Amino acid sequence: MGVWDLLLVGAVLLLGLCGVLVPGVPGSWLVWAAVSWWALKDPQPVSWWVLVGATVALFTSQVVRWALPPRRLRESSATPRMAVYAGLGALAGFFLVPVLGAIPGFVGGIYLCERRRLGRHGEAMAALRTAMRSGGSSVLAELFTCLLIMGAWLGAVFWG
Repeated sequence: MGVWDLLLVGAVLLLGLCGVLVPGVPGSWLVWAAVSWWALKDPQPVSWWVLVGATVALFTSQVVRWALPPRRLRESSATPRMAVYAGLGALAGFFLVPVLGAIPGFVGGIYLCERRRLGRHGEAMAALRTAMRSGGSSVLAELFTCLLIMGAWLGAVFWG
């Protein structure tokens, strides 16, 4: 698979990660489609294992999301700015503290956004709890799964 094809797969993966944060956009399906396309274009055992792992991870993520409370982010006054902060925090955390850093990065991004908006620590913490209870945990589960898949893809491309 050529460099341009790999860059295109990476762009679709990033688009899928952004799509997880936008309601109504099938972000996890875009991530799976990018990995699937890569596995079909570069049929090696490692690419097929990444595709199988991505499929199992996304299925497990869907089961976990069904067990969590339904998304009601509009009621919690979630804004697009909050989604950007949460997404950038999760992405930074994923690479700074490998893999598990995405969780505190996501929560920290929401806290930072609310702290800048509200100005006080107590109010920001209350807004963070409201956001996480009203659907933030569901978004975090889906985003974390997609970040794991992207990490597996990057590992397979660079070291596979």
